[in-house]
Amino acid sequence: MEPSGNRADNIRIGKDTSMKILVTGNMGYVGPPVVRQLRRSYPDATIIGFDIGYYSTCSIPLDFLPELRLDQQYFGDVRSFPENILDNVNAIVHLAAISNDPIGSKYEDVTMEINHRATINLAKKAKKAGVGTFVFASSCSMYGSAEGGARTEDAPLNPLTAYARSKVFSERDLQPLAGDGFTVTSLRFSTACGISDRLRLDLVLNDFVAGAVSSKQISILSDGTPWRPLIDVKDMARAIDWAIGRDSSIGGDFFAVNVGREQGNYQVRQLAEAVARLIPGVEVQINADAQPDKRSYRVNFDLFKKIAPDHLPVCDLDTSITGLRDGLLALNFKDERFRQSHFMRLVQLSYLREKGFLTENLQWANKE
Repeated sequence: MEPSGNRADNIRIGKDTSMKILVTGNMGYVGPPVVRQLRRSYPDATIIGFDIGYYSTCSIPLDFLPELRLDQQYFGDVRSFPENILDNVNAIVHLAAISNDPIGSKYEDVTMEINHRATINLAKKAKKAGVGTFVFASSCSMYGSAEGGARTEDAPLNPLTAYARSKVFSERDLQPLAGDGFTVTSLRFSTACGISDRLRLDLVLNDFVAGAVSSKQISILSDGTPWRPLIDVKDMARAIDWAIGRDSSIGGDFFAVNVGREQGNYQVRQLAEAVARLIPGVEVQINADAQPDKRSYRVNFDLFKKIAPDHLPVCDLDTSITGLRDGLLALNFKDERFRQSHFMRLVQLSYLREKGFLTENLQWANKE
């Protein structure tokens, strides 16, 4: 039976037994570290998950499922979110999204439907139900192609992909919903990396480490010059923890902030070189003939450093690399064709589509 909680009517709830937190998209890559962090910070809270289950089978071998840290797991499509799940919920961590540029390119309309429209519909339902806190996982990718200095929160946005546009539109439409006891925090995350119970390898650093471990080769698909800010999933979880406790006196009812570390801005080739340094005998291959990757941006994190000094990222690049390396070695990972494996998001969805489990709109098909 699900433990009950007491709804907060325009009152912030502290770390006590009445706290009830909903994490959407909890069965993805970021979800397990987030749930683990929240369970530590709110040991007596009721924590529930809601996920469509695309990647439920993409876990690395474990002694137990990460969802066992939850009090309850719901399965469903965020596009048709059941309002009754919001009963007595104090805070929502909204991770559910199509979080991959190749998927966004192939399923652009679906990406906008899930990432943008479903986000706004959920926020409206949450406010109506009396939820006090809405934490939105946004992205620094909305800066797109950004020449010059590191981008601050008030810099012009230049989204180049469906995924990035969905984040821009979501922030735009979340802002007017904030207020009257409904606090919205939009965390503009750097590019995720690091080990997770539900691993994905279609992220730049994770890809490099997987290549280094499996074949002693790192293949850079671009010319290596684009800039990317990086953040470990464990540090993403720390930022989400902070956002749940953010009072509207810090930043206002709606607050968007870049999340990462000043030293976390790297050119892609620098990431490959760092991996090769920590995994000896690795050859780095750069595609000098590749078309320029316009997705290049550096990001300024001074604001987050100022307002959240106790929740700043603690994982540096070497820590993320060694965590991935050790995790993959523990799995005896040797798949040189990992880019065709279920650890790649588009490959997994394509598999489910080919088997007839998903419709063209990425909804579960009715199959006996």
